Amino acid sequence: MPIKPRRPCSFPGCPELTSGQYCNEHQKQITKAYDLRRGSAAQRGYDARWTKARKRYLKEHPLCVECLKASKLTPANVVDHIIPHRGDKSLFWNESNWQSLCSHHHNSKTAKEDGRWGYR
Repeated sequence: MPIKPRRPCSFPGCPELTSGQYCNEHQKQITKAYDLRRGSAAQRGYDARWTKARKRYLKEHPLCVECLKASKLTPANVVDHIIPHRGDKSLFWNESNWQSLCSHHHNSKTAKEDGRWGYR
C-alpha cells in the first residue's frame, strides 16, 4: 500500500515535513495548550461519583444506541452527554441527556462537535 506523502507542518511558519497535521514538536505544544484549556477529567466532573453513575447507567443501557438504529447489537462502553454540558452541572447530571455509545460512535460524535479532536 502506498505511503501518504509528507507535507509541511500546519503550525504557522514551520517548514518541518510531517505525515500528520503537525510536526512532533508542535503537536506536543498544541496538545498541551488544549489540555490546559480543557482541564483535567476531575475538574470537568468525571470523578468517583461519575464513575459510579456511569457504571450503573451502562448496566441499565448496555447497547450502543447508534448501532441499534442500524440493527446492530454492539456493547456500549461510553456514557455520552447528548447535548455537551460544557461545565453546566445540571446538564451534566441530567440522565435524560445521557446515551450509551460504543467507542466508535462516541469518538465520531465528539470529533464533529469539537471541530476535529478539539481544535477549532
